[in-house]
Amino acid sequence: MSASTPPPARGSAAYATARALLEIKAVNFSPDKPFTFTSGRLAPVYIDCRKIISFPRARAELMDLAVIEIERAAGRGAFDAIAGGETAGIPFAAWIAERMDLPMLYVRKQAKGFGRMAQIEGDMKEGTRVLLVEDLATDGGSKLAFVEALRKAGAEVAHNFVVFHYGIFPEGIARLEAAGVKLTALATWWDTIAVAEAEGYFPRDVLQKVRSFLDDPDGWQKAHAAG
Repeated sequence: MSASTPPPARGSAAYATARALLEIKAVNFSPDKPFTFTSGRLAPVYIDCRKIISFPRARAELMDLAVIEIERAAGRGAFDAIAGGETAGIPFAAWIAERMDLPMLYVRKQAKGFGRMAQIEGDMKEGTRVLLVEDLATDGGSKLAFVEALRKAGAEVAHNFVVFHYGIFPEGIARLEAAGVKLTALATWWDTIAVAEAEGYFPRDVLQKVRSFLDDPDGWQKAHAAG
């Protein structure tokens, strides 16, 4: 992707998702006072997908789109259960599981107790084909930990769905692919900034500064960490 990437087509899942996230103010741009992530990385962008749970109309639209995109990516009947990653993935997994008429599980960040199912809550048999669901993906690190826990418990995991994917850290996708996992997302930062620009959600100078980060997140990090 590049800063010249055009906005997604109107009516597409990416456009609808970006617009919904902008409307509920889940999208935050702050180039002059960057956000600090838990990893220590600085960024002028922050997405709060957890806000979706408080907006019934937006969440219904996005979960309907999620099922369409999941079935497009994996095919119908590809899963036996839907698993949410603790904690942000749990509500989205529940709504998707209900729409797909499938059992739901959730995966803990750390094992509770001992045994094969120590990190998995719910009923799961050996060989269950599981879709891992979370709210967003940055570099894919937490996804691999959840995938490993599910596989250790006997699940087959080849797909991960997120509402939002940063789309600027290709190494994250490469790590997931190397682990045999395909990532499906409704929208990226490229989609979101394009829709924000097209519909005037933020001042143009703010969008230009954010685009400079999206073009070179590592360079932007070094420049601002030094400053």
